[in-house]
Amino acid sequence: MLSSLRTSVLAFGIALMAIPAHAFDTSARAAYVIDQTTGTVLLSKEADQPLPPASMSKLMTLYVAFEALRDGRLTLNETLPVSEHAMSYGGSTMFLNTQDRVTVEDLLRGIIVLSGNDACVVIAEALSPDGTEAGFARYMTQRAQQMGMNNSNFANSNGWPAAGHMMSVHDLAVLADRLISDFPEYYPLFAEEVFEFDGRAPSNARNRNPLLNLNIGADGLKTGHTQEAGYGLVGSAKQGDRRVIFVLTGLDTTRQRAEEAEAVVNWSFRNFVERTVADAETPIAQAKLWMGEKKTVGLVPNGDLNVLFPVLGTQNVEAEVVYDGPINAPVQKGQQLAELVIKPEGLPEIRRPLVAAEDVAVGGFVVRMLTVGGIVLKDVINNPLESM
Repeated sequence: MLSSLRTSVLAFGIALMAIPAHAFDTSARAAYVIDQTTGTVLLSKEADQPLPPASMSKLMTLYVAFEALRDGRLTLNETLPVSEHAMSYGGSTMFLNTQDRVTVEDLLRGIIVLSGNDACVVIAEALSPDGTEAGFARYMTQRAQQMGMNNSNFANSNGWPAAGHMMSVHDLAVLADRLISDFPEYYPLFAEEVFEFDGRAPSNARNRNPLLNLNIGADGLKTGHTQEAGYGLVGSAKQGDRRVIFVLTGLDTTRQRAEEAEAVVNWSFRNFVERTVADAETPIAQAKLWMGEKKTVGLVPNGDLNVLFPVLGTQNVEAEVVYDGPINAPVQKGQQLAELVIKPEGLPEIRRPLVAAEDVAVGGFVVRMLTVGGIVLKDVINNPLESM
C-alpha cells in the first residue's frame, strides 16, 4: 500500500517581479494595508496587537446592525427610543434626547457620518440580548470571534475609553473587508460627506474622513480619536478594478492622519501592479494519480489567477505546486487537489488553490494489475533478500 507523500514541484518561473517591495515608512503606532482584490498584504506593523480603537470600533456596531437589517430584525424606517443612558454620552453625538424616536436609517447615518456615540447606544440597546449596552458589547465580542477577529474585545458600542475595549488593526481590516463584501447595499453610506440631522449640530455635520473629497477613490470607512488611542482611520479606496483597505492608528494629529492616509493610498496603487499569471483553462502542472485510467491529471486555477507584484524589476518569481500524492482516483473536474505557492520577494507568500482540469476515472482491471505488479517488482529489486 502506498503512503501519502508530501510532494513539492517547481511549477514555473513567472517572468514578472522579484525585487523586494519597499515597505511604507509609517509613523502610525500600528498599521495594516491589504489589496482586497488579490488578498495581498502590503504592509503589516504591530498588526495583531490589541489597542484602543476609539470610534473605529463603531464599525462592529454597524456590522451587527446591517446583519439585523438583512435578517429582518430591524428595518430602515422603524423608529427607536432614546434612553437616558444613550443621552448621557458626551464626545461626538447626534444630540439626541429621551423625547426622540429616531429612524434606524438616521441612526446609521449618525454613526457613519457624525460618529454619534449616542446613536450607537440606541442601536445597541435595540439589538442587545438583554436590552443593555453591556449585553450588546458582549454579543459584539462573540460575533467578532466567530468572524475570526481574535484580538478584539468590546466594553461598549461606540469606542468610548473603557478598560479592556481593544481591537487590532488586522481585525479592523477584516471587519472593513466584511462590511464592503457582505453589505454592498449599505456601503455607499460611508462615502457621504454631510448629514444634517434635524439642524441640531451644525458643527458636527461633516464626515471626518479626510480622504473623501481628494479624488483618489476613497469611499470609507471610519475615523477614531481618543487621548489614549491617538488618531486613527479605517479607510478604503478603489481605483480601476483594484480596491485597497488600510488601517492606521496611534497618530499624533488630524493633519498627520490625513497626510499619512493619503500617502498610504497613493503608495498602494502606484507601487504595485496586478498581473494575470495563469488562466483557468491552461494546466500549469500535472499531479500523479494512483489507480487512475490516466497516470496524471492537469492542475488549473479555479479562476484566472491574478497576483499583485511590486512595480519595479523583471526577474522571475519562485512558484511551487504542493500536494499530497499520488492522488487516489477517481477525481472530478474542479476538485481541489493542490495549492500554488507564489513567493514574490518583499511580500508574503501567496497561496491559491489548484483544481483538476478534467475527470479521471478509476483504471480498469489491467491498469490495477499493472500498478500492483509494478510495486511488487520494485520491491523485489530494492529488497531482493527479503523477497526470497
